[in-house]
Amino acid sequence: MEPVRTCIGCRSRASRSSLLRVVAQNSDLVVDKTATLPGRGAWIHPTIACFQEAVKRRAFGRALRVSSPLDAKQLENRLTWLMDN
Repeated sequence: MEPVRTCIGCRSRASRSSLLRVVAQNSDLVVDKTATLPGRGAWIHPTIACFQEAVKRRAFGRALRVSSPLDAKQLENRLTWLMDN
């Protein structure tokens, strides 16, 4: 049985393979493709809707336990590119 994680955007549970792991490095949100980067991770569906919901709810900072502002532009660009291709 595959591990189940909760998307921080839509709050629904899904298999780990259908979600992206995101970690905070310095003040940037970085996609962890191999799920091996150090630090606390947050899981999100690879959709713009879940990303926008997570930003609106300020879920990244809470899930990653970071009090400083996080730059989500790199993650947003990646998700936009995934949706276009």
